[in-house]
Amino acid sequence: MPQLAARSTEFPGAAPDVNAILARLAERHSCRDFDNQPIDLLTIEQIIADGTNAPSSCNQQNWHFVVVTDPALRKQAREISGGNHHFEFCSAIIYLCFLKGWTHDKFSVVQSVAGACYHMMLSAHLRGFSTIWNAGIGDPRSVARMLSIPPIFEIQGALCIGRPATTAPAVKAPRRSVKEVWSHNVFKRPRHATYLAKPASEYPFFRIHNTDNPFAEWRPDKWDWDRIGDFRGYSVWAKSPLAGVYRSRRQGDATNAELDMLPNLAPGSRLVDLMPWGGTYTVELRRRFGPQVALHIAELSPHHHTFIAERMRQEGLSDANLHDDLIKGGQFPYPDGSIDAVFAAQALEHTPEPERVLDEIARVLKPGGHAVITVRNRWSRYGWYYHRRLSREQVPNQGPFVPLSSFAVRRALLSRFAIDREQGISLQAETDATLFSGAVRFFCRLYAARVVKRA
Repeated sequence: MPQLAARSTEFPGAAPDVNAILARLAERHSCRDFDNQPIDLLTIEQIIADGTNAPSSCNQQNWHFVVVTDPALRKQAREISGGNHHFEFCSAIIYLCFLKGWTHDKFSVVQSVAGACYHMMLSAHLRGFSTIWNAGIGDPRSVARMLSIPPIFEIQGALCIGRPATTAPAVKAPRRSVKEVWSHNVFKRPRHATYLAKPASEYPFFRIHNTDNPFAEWRPDKWDWDRIGDFRGYSVWAKSPLAGVYRSRRQGDATNAELDMLPNLAPGSRLVDLMPWGGTYTVELRRRFGPQVALHIAELSPHHHTFIAERMRQEGLSDANLHDDLIKGGQFPYPDGSIDAVFAAQALEHTPEPERVLDEIARVLKPGGHAVITVRNRWSRYGWYYHRRLSREQVPNQGPFVPLSSFAVRRALLSRFAIDREQGISLQAETDATLFSGAVRFFCRLYAARVVKRA
């Protein structure tokens, strides 16, 4: 009987610098800001060739990759996508396709293309390029017409490749602790990382769509603070923290109308920006008051602070006197009577306990301190649209929310504060920012009030 070979402490066949290679691959991050410079087709072909080394279902390799480098086509691709800036300014878009009619159970052909896509991303990364993968390509029929893709091929998504612009954020989106995403011999996942859906005996895959999800749970009180914080903290990274990101078309000019509700703040004042998510209001608050006013970013996850800090840098704004503060379980991290002003723009409706939030605002404000509260109003055209259409969709990346009654919010404010000023913003469901006073204010898209803490 032959002698068994001694076991090696090395991994046979492993590259000697395997840890260095893995560390280099882990540096890959999505880029949405490219320099619009060409990459030669031979290099792109080599990247695609690397992608085809990925495994495919039954080794049939029923994938096809359409490379788009023509500037006019890339601009058209951006328009079809609904505004993906990087589609126009990357070096090449690779549309990821697979042959229909030969698919198998468990989306094996889809998985095959996904594996090839990531292999290409790593190949591009090792060659010094940046990438981003998007499923959101817009109407696939329009893309198919643009590129003469036959109907038997499905367009699964698009991979953009190029060199990053000098302004591109060199920040990788946060990753969960590995302990949250695997378990041994039995399924086990932390509660805060298991997002809520309406109870059901089963969740059929093909019944769930972005625009029609019967299982979406929009009520924050069903989620709890930790889940909402986890969801919002990761999903804010759905985009890169570039200047101007997360400016809502539906919001229109209403942002300025909300900001105009704030009083003048003296140098040395402390202002809390409550749950600003992607920092759109944070940017405008810093522009209005400058670093002489301490700006406290009160959010549910530290991932917001990383995102907003990079966005502030991209916007060319100072980070002096900017403070990252965490809300835990609905409790604000400030002593009683220590804050001069709180700005809570469309935040209350995202919380599981709106009344508790108002109590916390009252607690931390100094006597005579102000708070500006704006909420999406249930008793408005927008509220009607929310209940008839929007709430049937997938919960948005900002987190679950339900429009609040302007009447109920006003009563809650009056029980804690003196109302200094109030107005309604827009009778339309979106975009418009016309201001209203009188009784009509209670039926606008946004109900806005400036309150004062009584002495």
